[in-house]
Amino acid sequence: MSVHRKNPDRAVEAVRETIAQSMTEARQRTMTLIEPLSDEDLLAQHDPLMSPIIWDIGHIAHFEELWLTRNLEGKIEFSEMPGIYNPFENPRAVRGTLPLKPRAQMLGELERIREAVLKRLSDVEFDDSNPLLRFGYVYNMVLQHEYQHNETILQTLQLKQGEPYAAPRKIYFPVSEPPEATMVAVDGGRVSIGTNDVAVAYDNERPNHFVEVMPFQIDATPVTNSAFMEFMNDGGYTRLELWSEAGRKWLLEGEIKSPKHWVERDGAWLQRVFDRTRLVDPSRPVCHVCYYEADAYARWAGKRLPTEFEWECAASWDAGSKQPALFPWGDSAPTPDTCNIDQLAFDTAPVRTFRAFASPAGCVAMIGDVWEWTSSDFHGYPGFTPFPYPEYSEVSFGTESKVLRGGSWATRPGAIRNTFRNWDYPIRRQIFAGFRCAKDV
Repeated sequence: MSVHRKNPDRAVEAVRETIAQSMTEARQRTMTLIEPLSDEDLLAQHDPLMSPIIWDIGHIAHFEELWLTRNLEGKIEFSEMPGIYNPFENPRAVRGTLPLKPRAQMLGELERIREAVLKRLSDVEFDDSNPLLRFGYVYNMVLQHEYQHNETILQTLQLKQGEPYAAPRKIYFPVSEPPEATMVAVDGGRVSIGTNDVAVAYDNERPNHFVEVMPFQIDATPVTNSAFMEFMNDGGYTRLELWSEAGRKWLLEGEIKSPKHWVERDGAWLQRVFDRTRLVDPSRPVCHVCYYEADAYARWAGKRLPTEFEWECAASWDAGSKQPALFPWGDSAPTPDTCNIDQLAFDTAPVRTFRAFASPAGCVAMIGDVWEWTSSDFHGYPGFTPFPYPEYSEVSFGTESKVLRGGSWATRPGAIRNTFRNWDYPIRRQIFAGFRCAKDV
């Protein structure tokens, strides 16, 4: 959303139109996801780990109001709106007890705020001296925020109590044979990590810097259900020597025996995906596993999890040109033709479905399908500067969270790129997460 200097008035108006269209499309998707739900479903807290969905909707609205009206051109008054939709004042565990507005009132609130935002947008000048407005950054940030809450809502819907969520599927993938597990060799070397982009990228993706990566091997695809079942059949969940100390503690406390949402029936493993329960498809990536499960599998396989730098190197780095790409296949934006992304399949795809869009290293499905656990703790890059507020990234830096890369089927295209860094606690399984393994050369 950059502003060109020839015909500046026309350029600014074009940017405003693009922003308005993007915001309309984002809201339409949010409404599509919640349309099948009853008022009771929206207000219920389906799991203490997640918010009531109506809280997410309110938070989307008030974050938009804060950043696109109150904080837009002046001093940043708040980084989160005070009140019940402030995630720091009200952690997830208590959000079900808050006086949340029912659907009709909340939809009215959404409309009121959007009307004010669009009215303000009509007068906005994208002043290069204001880092919030330069290249439309603050609008991109708010859009990504709604995209990310769409994925959070889908996590909640997979955990939904009562009648399963009737997913409005529009994309279907055929069952296929699982591929042979193969690894590709990556030369490593002095590799570009992160970005200096100030139009779209979050603060934790910046600044761009170079790191020395030793040669390594990495799985060509995410670990499949078929491969993970081999681990299970070989006693993976009972062989404590495969698990880290923290992993053993988690395993024994939870009596875990399989990925989340799997159930064994008559000697076969079934998987529930929203309103469908089917035989586990051996060709799809394993999903809903935590970091400890991924780590134990890698140890069982004689491998390890990749670092986030190895992951980004395998996804973006072209050893020939010595240049990174925005996405594994190049710089063109992701679409459902290049990867399993943008939610409408409401499921993973067989791991070789998008093999024509492999990275230069030969890795498939690095964008979409499942977030991929890495072995890296979540820290700021050298020279990190929080922007526009420290609560997005900086408060989470440390050894408590692990970095995930690549997005999932539930990720919207505007909220993923090779440099995008997600993070979560190593025990988390509600996220649409899997992994691929690496190996020293």
